[in-house]
Amino acid sequence: MAKLTQRTLEAIRPDQAGTTVRDEGGLLGRVRVKAAGGITVSFYYRYRFDGKSRDQSCGTWPADSLSAIRIARDVARSKVAAGIDPGADKKVARHEQQQAIAAKLVEIEVARLGELTVEDMFNAWIKDGVRRKDGNAQLKRMFGAYVVPAIGATGVKVVTEHEIRDALRAQVDRGVNRTAVILYSSLVQMFAWAQKRQPWRKLMVDGNPMDLIEIEKIVSPDYDMHNQSDRILSSAEIIELRDLLQNGEDEFANATDKRRARRPLAKPTQRAIWIMLSTLCRVGELSMSRWDDVDLESGEWFIPKENVKDSVADMRIYLSPFALAQFQQLHTVTGHSAWCFPSADEESHIDTKSITKQIGDRQSMFKKSKDGSARKPMKNRRCDDTLVLAGGKSGDWTPHDLRRTGATMMQALGVPLDTIDRCQNHVLSGSKVRRHYLHHDYADEKRSAWNALGEKISYYLRK
Repeated sequence: MAKLTQRTLEAIRPDQAGTTVRDEGGLLGRVRVKAAGGITVSFYYRYRFDGKSRDQSCGTWPADSLSAIRIARDVARSKVAAGIDPGADKKVARHEQQQAIAAKLVEIEVARLGELTVEDMFNAWIKDGVRRKDGNAQLKRMFGAYVVPAIGATGVKVVTEHEIRDALRAQVDRGVNRTAVILYSSLVQMFAWAQKRQPWRKLMVDGNPMDLIEIEKIVSPDYDMHNQSDRILSSAEIIELRDLLQNGEDEFANATDKRRARRPLAKPTQRAIWIMLSTLCRVGELSMSRWDDVDLESGEWFIPKENVKDSVADMRIYLSPFALAQFQQLHTVTGHSAWCFPSADEESHIDTKSITKQIGDRQSMFKKSKDGSARKPMKNRRCDDTLVLAGGKSGDWTPHDLRRTGATMMQALGVPLDTIDRCQNHVLSGSKVRRHYLHHDYADEKRSAWNALGEKISYYLRK
C-alpha cells in the first residue's frame, strides 16, 4: 500500500467527498468537504479486538499534522498488541479526567464557601429570608452603618461572639441602646435563618454565635429593655407646644427677609401633631392616609389594616369636632392630592419617618452622633431646639408620646380601659372563642371617648 504524503492530501478534490484514503498500518481517512469549501480528512485506526472490528479516532487533517496522526495510530496499535482496547482505554482516561475536574471544582467551591462573609449572609437573608413593611430599608441602613463596617468582611466560619458583642457595645458606648437592641434582634433572626440552611449551616461549625450573647448585659444598666417609655405631655406642655408652633409662624410672618428667615414647622406636620394627640393614631398610619379614606361630612377616618402596625385589623376612627377641624385645615393644604401627607412629587405619601424626623430635628439638644457627642447639623435638615418642651427637663418627646398622652387623658376622663384599647386598635386579650363570637363594635363608646378627649384638648388650647 502506498504511503500517504502531504502532497497527496493537498491534491484531494471536493468531488472526492465521502471517499476513503488509506495509509499503511491500518490507518484510514474519510474525506469531507466543509461548508466553506475546504477539505478535511478524519483519520481512524481500524483494528480487531475480541473478534470484532473497531475504529479508533486518530485526528483530523489539516488541523492535525500527518505525523501526529500516525503517532496516534502507533499508540493505539501498541495498546492492541499489549491486549488493551484503545477505545475503552480512552473512555477510562476521559472518565478519570472528568472526575479530576469535578473534584477540582468541588475543591474550588468548598474554598469559596469557606470564604463567605457576614455581609454575604446578610445579602442572602435580605433577598430570601426577611420581608418588612418598609422593603427592608431600615435593616439595610442599620446594617450598612453599624454591622458591615464592623464585622461584614469577617468570614461566617470564623466570626465569634466577641466580635459581634463589640459591634453591639459600640452602639451602647455612643448612647443609642435602642439601636443596639434592634441590631441584636435582627442579628438573632438572621443567624437563626442561616443556621437552618446551606451553605451557612455547614459554616457555623462551632454553633450559632448569637446563642452566646445576652443583650441585657451589653446595654446600659439603666436602659429599659422593654422600651416602655412613660413620657406624656402635661397640660402645661400641650399649651406650650401650641405657643411654640404659633411663635414659629409669627416669627416667619414678621421677618423682613423671608428667604433667610427660619421657616416654621410645615403646616401639615402641625396638623399631624394635633390629629395624633386627639385620635391616638400611630404616626405611620397617619402618614400613609388617603383623602378617600377620610369622610369630612360624616367625620370618620378609615385606616385599612395594611397601614396598621402588624396588619392587625382595619380601624375606623370617629373624629371629634376638634380632630375633624384639624383634618379640614389639612385639606386646605393637601386636598389637591390623593394623599393627606403627599411626598414632594405627590406620587405617594411622605416617608413614615418624616414627621418624627421633623419633630426630632427641632429638639437637637437630645441628638447624639456616633461617638456620643452632640450631633452635627445634617444637610437639608433643621438643627435647633424650637420644639423642646419645659426646657428639656422631661426629655425629648416623639409622635408616639402623643398617642400615649391622649390615651392617658382618656383614662383621666374616666373612659374604660377596654374602650381606650379599642381606640388604640390594640389586640385585646381573651379566649379565641370570645373573640370569635362577640362582635359588638363599640362604635358609640369609642365615639364618646374621642369626643371627650377632643373637648379636653380644646379646653387646654383655649387657655
